[in-house]
Order: sequence, then structure tokens, then C-alpha cells
Amino acid sequence: MIGYITLGTNDVKRAAAFYDALLAEIGAKRTMESEGFVAWGVSPKHPALGIITPFNGEAATVGNGSMAALVVKTKEQVQALHNKALELGGKDEGAPGPRGDSGFYAAYFRDLDGNKLNAFCMGG
Repeated sequence: MIGYITLGTNDVKRAAAFYDALLAEIGAKRTMESEGFVAWGVSPKHPALGIITPFNGEAATVGNGSMAALVVKTKEQVQALHNKALELGGKDEGAPGPRGDSGFYAAYFRDLDGNKLNAFCMGG
């Protein structure tokens, strides 16, 4: 149902370097870009993630309660994305581990602009 999600940034170059390195961990590559926008994806048939400077010219701010979730296949990939985010200067928001007893395994972190993300797998 979701085609893509964008996260606000105040520094496209810095944010793009963070996501180039982070999303390479799951095989995502840049699919579109312009002066104030970059998007990554694994396939045109799957949702994409983008960063953007706000169209209204005001500063990007973090959405309270907003989060982008990156689905992966294994617990090891959840760990790898969490580790990579922290290595790149992101902030820990919840170490990798099971959440509840539904087979949901996740890790939470914030990017360099403070946007909250999660990497998760089901039963992996």
C-alpha cells in the first residue's frame, strides 16, 4: 500500500551519505535525486525511502510519533542495520530484540536529523 516515505532533513548531503551507507546494508540504491531530494529503493515494485528539504523553505523538524520501519529478512540484518546506524552517528532508541511474543524482532534508532526508524523482521 505505501509507495514511499520521505523524512525531512536540513542537510541533504550529510543525510544522503548516512542513508547511502545504511541502506547499502540491505541492497538499496539511489533511485531518484534532485537538489533537495534523494530516494533509495530495492526495486520499483517495493516502497522507497527518501530524504527531502521541506518545500515551504522552513527547517525540517522531527515528527512526534512518526517512524519509518525497514523490513528485512533476518535477525542478523536487524542487528547489522542498527549497528551501522550507530556507527554512522545515529542514536540508539532500542536495542535489537524480540518485541512481544508474535515473532516480531526489531531495533530502533534515529538518523542524523533525529528522524526515528526501526529495522524489523518477523520470525527471522
